[in-house]
Amino acid sequence: MRKPRVLFVCQEITPYLEENPMSHIGRYLPQGIQERGKEIRTFMPRYGLVNERRNQLHEVIRLSGMNLIINDTDHPLIIKVASITSARMQVYFIDNEDYFQRKHILTDARGKNFDDNDERSIFFNRGVIETVNKLGWSPDIIHCHGWFTALMPLYIKKAFADNPLFAETKIVYSVYQDGFQGNLNKNFSTKIPVEGINKSDVKHVSADPNFINLTKLAIDNSDAVVYSASEINPDIQKYVKKTGKLLLQYQSPEQYLDTYSEFYDKVLEGSAIVAD
Repeated sequence: MRKPRVLFVCQEITPYLEENPMSHIGRYLPQGIQERGKEIRTFMPRYGLVNERRNQLHEVIRLSGMNLIINDTDHPLIIKVASITSARMQVYFIDNEDYFQRKHILTDARGKNFDDNDERSIFFNRGVIETVNKLGWSPDIIHCHGWFTALMPLYIKKAFADNPLFAETKIVYSVYQDGFQGNLNKNFSTKIPVEGINKSDVKHVSADPNFINLTKLAIDNSDAVVYSASEINPDIQKYVKKTGKLLLQYQSPEQYLDTYSEFYDKVLEGSAIVAD
């Protein structure tokens, strides 16, 4: 019997970006889960802030070369990889010159959201799925970290539901304090659909594509939710409770690794306890 497989899709990972609660989990959770007997793969965007030379990123030619069409425009998908030797783990990077060459993450130097964050998120999530598909690696769990990954559950559950690699995959979505001000592009909901996704599937973000509605979209298509911050938006908490999704409450940095690993096991069993 093979080891359970966990795919980590992360908005930020240290040491490639500055350390914060999300990037810290992105770095140490995969290592901890691997050390607890599970097989892992980890992905993040190749933001322009990521120093390729210092972190020894290199392109994976056999995985690159595909084009993703977003809003009727072709965008080349470039895959890069780096190793964290001390953790015996690799990190795959989704790259594209149009979306990820700028020297900032999600906001410009003045703190303003990039106008194309909607398309950047679409490209990243679809890029991860296409790359995992090309690898032929079937994840038992996909754990999404940060709002930038919020479309992953939708794509897996709707667009790739009939793909043998993802047919049995469970989705865990982590909610952080990473909300953004205002809305994403007003046409966001029209850019998301691919075959298998229709207008009703993106109703949450049709009229008001803000952080809360995007999070609701992610929760609707997830099997379980994790509160990865000590304080969570009250509206999101109410929504999670209303949906009855499997929930793991916030865990302190000192104890979260064992608890997360046990939670994955419960999710795979098809039922989970609410951990206090």
